[in-house]
Amino acid sequence: VDLLENFQVDAIIGPQISAAAPFLVELGEKSQVPIISFFEASPTLSLIESPYFIRVAENDSVQVKAISAVLQKFNWHEVVLVYEDTDYGTGFISYLVDALQETNIRVAHMSAIPKSAEDFQISKALMKLMTMQTRVFIVYMNTALASRLFALADQNGMM
Repeated sequence: VDLLENFQVDAIIGPQISAAAPFLVELGEKSQVPIISFFEASPTLSLIESPYFIRVAENDSVQVKAISAVLQKFNWHEVVLVYEDTDYGTGFISYLVDALQETNIRVAHMSAIPKSAEDFQISKALMKLMTMQTRVFIVYMNTALASRLFALADQNGMM
């Protein structure tokens, strides 16, 4: 904000985290400065609603074709989706579910983990997943949350 008010800013490169995207979009609109994003910040942001938000990367939905192809290659017909419970996570999961349905891969269960989940909450979700017969899990979440999830899965003998 200081740079926008006191210096000439031609563009902002960012955000570095998806949670900052709505703030930067609002900032770009108010100051009429383009925000250039090198990653898909949030599937819920549209270019029509945010004319100053410019994505220069592929939409994350492109990844779903690769995931489907891997599942088909290994002849896995049933999966469990574990994802970060944010707009970004649920947006991606909706793309993935559509792609899996097209290839006749069944989603046996979906588990949304809150970004602010405590270890006991993650462990509780993992215990529920352990009772299922499906053994193919697709995990989609930020690195910090994923590293905690995998450490707890390892502690529970799921790795």
